[in-house]
Amino acid sequence: MKTIEIHTPTQNSVITCERGSFQKYARDFLGGHQNFVLTDSNVHAIYGQEIAEVFGNTPVYILPAGEENKNQKNLFSILQAMIDAGLHRNSYLFALGGGVVGDIGGLAAALYMRGIHCVQIPTTLLAQVDSSVGGKTAVDMGKVKNVVGAFYQPEAVLVDGSFLKTLPAREIRCGLGEIIKYGALNPSILDNLLENADRLFDLDYLSEITSDCIAHKAEVVRLDEREQNLRKSLNMGHTTAHALELNYGDLSHGEFVLVGMYYELKIAVAEGLATAEYADLLSGLILRVLGEAPRYAGLEKAAEFARLDKKNAASDVVSMIVPAGYGVYAELKLPFEKYRDYLVRFAGK
Repeated sequence: MKTIEIHTPTQNSVITCERGSFQKYARDFLGGHQNFVLTDSNVHAIYGQEIAEVFGNTPVYILPAGEENKNQKNLFSILQAMIDAGLHRNSYLFALGGGVVGDIGGLAAALYMRGIHCVQIPTTLLAQVDSSVGGKTAVDMGKVKNVVGAFYQPEAVLVDGSFLKTLPAREIRCGLGEIIKYGALNPSILDNLLENADRLFDLDYLSEITSDCIAHKAEVVRLDEREQNLRKSLNMGHTTAHALELNYGDLSHGEFVLVGMYYELKIAVAEGLATAEYADLLSGLILRVLGEAPRYAGLEKAAEFARLDKKNAASDVVSMIVPAGYGVYAELKLPFEKYRDYLVRFAGK
């Protein structure tokens, strides 16, 4: 077992990384108050019996699976179900699922009575390595990803590697998008990935490196909970990833993060921020996961979505966090037209 703590002005979070942690520790939070479980249809189909064994008669809300269901309509439906369940200020919401469940569940916990206890139980690699940790909660609205949200730290996160055994290969690639991002930010993680490049789909290896990535994120969140400075580094690859994801949808979020990093790395080289040698090193890991870099038509339209990215200070400037060297990143701000031309050049058919 590995335990990682995040101490912030708003909440102390304890992240427990251990196979079987769901069965071992979830019950510890159940006593003396009303509780509420949020999961999705995919997770419930596989783990419904275990959920019933652990949570007993606790109300379970089953969200339809898929990013398209992370919206304001379902958020308010969840809040109504929490009211119907009679939750109070001392109640616990358990968000048991992938990133969609964690995001919308965390936001529901933040909003209900201005904040109730939240325990994240991530079931996908991406959620375990990244989205369940650090307190970012949100829903999508108007085709803008995560535009309505709040920073709300969970009281606890149970990272149970045994959930990974039921994931399809696409979900593993999705999580590897965030793992490789942490490699680009942390030299020791990058060295680990390069030394174990032939084990990237080995579930035992992934459980091991997940805790290293969480530890990196925990320190970043401790220093910059509300993304004023250092935490912006965790958005690496995401500007282009979100623009492509909103337009094409043929890959998972984490796969789009890999694609975004791949093309933003090329932009960093073109702008003199990264060397070709470093780009080849990092691109090699990315392509080991993706197989090949997808190419897209109609990128002028996709680029328009980058204008709406919440990291931008103005609509005519696109802001990106790009890899710039071993453990080095840079914030790159480009005029929209220049960004669009780069995207068409590097990612277009």
